[in-house]
Amino acid sequence: MKILITDIHHGNGGGHVTYVLSLLKGLKTQYDLTVAAPPTGRLYQTASAEPGVRVLPGLYTSRPLTLLKEVWRLRQFLRQERFDVVHVNGGADHRHVMLASLGLRHRPAIVWTKHNTNPVCSVGHRLRARFGTHASIAVCEYVARILGESGYSRHPISVVRNGIDHNHLRPVGPADKQAHRDRLFGPLDSDVLVLGSIGGTDYNKGWLDLVQAISRLEPPLRSRLRMVVAGDPPTPCMLARVDSLAMREQVVFPGLVKDVRTVLGACDIGFVLSYREAASYASCETMAMGLPALVSNAGGLPENVRDGVDGWVAPAGDIDFLADALRRILADTRCLSAMGRSARERVEHMFSTPGFIEDTKKVYAQADRLARDLPAPI
Repeated sequence: MKILITDIHHGNGGGHVTYVLSLLKGLKTQYDLTVAAPPTGRLYQTASAEPGVRVLPGLYTSRPLTLLKEVWRLRQFLRQERFDVVHVNGGADHRHVMLASLGLRHRPAIVWTKHNTNPVCSVGHRLRARFGTHASIAVCEYVARILGESGYSRHPISVVRNGIDHNHLRPVGPADKQAHRDRLFGPLDSDVLVLGSIGGTDYNKGWLDLVQAISRLEPPLRSRLRMVVAGDPPTPCMLARVDSLAMREQVVFPGLVKDVRTVLGACDIGFVLSYREAASYASCETMAMGLPALVSNAGGLPENVRDGVDGWVAPAGDIDFLADALRRILADTRCLSAMGRSARERVEHMFSTPGFIEDTKKVYAQADRLARDLPAPI
């Protein structure tokens, strides 16, 4: 099967890019794969070093004249290459592929993965659902429900959970953990707990709520907590908020890291406290490292973490709840090891890479059959 995978991100791309890279690694020995993505993005740069994958520049502009030129070039490319499936991952690339494929004699099946919890009721979504989609992938049940109440329900919707490489992401031993902690914080007392996030520093990620919750604790408890937040450097306004809470000495920002194990390996608890979230690679990677996860109840996060078993589920934005949860954790830290083991077992069971690849292949085959059996809309 000949597959084209598209993505729109010019920069880091977060979970979208991690998703596509996981697909490439899992499918490259079975399919003829091409990636079309902006050359300034992490996906283009990383995939270009992946043997067995063809990587081409792909731009998906909204300006009318530029859009028409890009769609025309894409149409010629689709006609020449005769892909069986085009797997789109955003709105702009989905639009371009829909327009470029209309009326083609050999029209590829179009599979769309919805990675977020944004509404799908716009005119653009209705058109793409009608004329540019043979099958949809939802990264969690929450997203599947959104799709099921939209025009995308006219074609199959499959829940395919993200694949996590739990052989690469493993709990660290005591010596490595100590080395990671020393590198980030310097010497720490043995009763200090480190809470870590690799989800980024956007306001939407809710990490400032945890800073505020820690700042409300009684001084003896507050002194036993540290935070590390990996991702793009926080803005001056964010840092000013941290300073206003007198928390600068307790929060470390290592920036974007190539290997999340260097951050999570220093931690006792991981957290993802987003206001909006779908599947969250960050929470699953945290759990794969054998850490209990503190997550908000936003979107698909409660599907990942069983409250009181693999971690804790908090109402999004509820500072008082977080402060009380931290008090309970600090009062009895003996539960952390068992919860961490449970978290890892859950990732191994629900978010395995082989399962992710096999489920995606089933969607491709289903979409390919539909594209062959059903008449083209135009």
